[in-house]
Amino acid sequence: MKKAVRQSKIEQLISQYAIGTQEELMQQLQNSGMSATQATISRDIREMQIVKAADGNGNLRYTIFKAGNKSEEARLFSTIFDVVTNITRVEFMNIIRTLPSDGNMLAAIIDDLGLKEVAGTLAGHDTIFVVSPNEQVAKKFNEKLMQHVNQELYTTGKN
Repeated sequence: MKKAVRQSKIEQLISQYAIGTQEELMQQLQNSGMSATQATISRDIREMQIVKAADGNGNLRYTIFKAGNKSEEARLFSTIFDVVTNITRVEFMNIIRTLPSDGNMLAAIIDDLGLKEVAGTLAGHDTIFVVSPNEQVAKKFNEKLMQHVNQELYTTGKN
């Protein structure tokens, strides 16, 4: 099966159904007459910028992250303003707290940018650890992020 056809079907399925796991996505693909391995599904999720986000009922489901006309960095800064509740730098790491369910999405954006300030990320439900090559780089990255934090959200302690 051609990748473009499979990815088009994946986009259709996650738009149509509340799919929250790779297993559910594989099952929906099989139900529609297509099959793919878990590794293929995982690659497709990454390439298509599919992230988990809360739906109107608060359930986590896959959705395709679309940036519209924004540049990649503008998308990062806009998302930081919308979801970050706290950033703490500890030596060569920045610990970013987000609103519930937004940690993975923000980490995916950071990862996709391939920033020189980021050696790697580790994300959870509402917390991201961003590892930088050294303390000086982490400090500069922290300053860059803090320029785009919604100070009202940051100071209300909603984390």
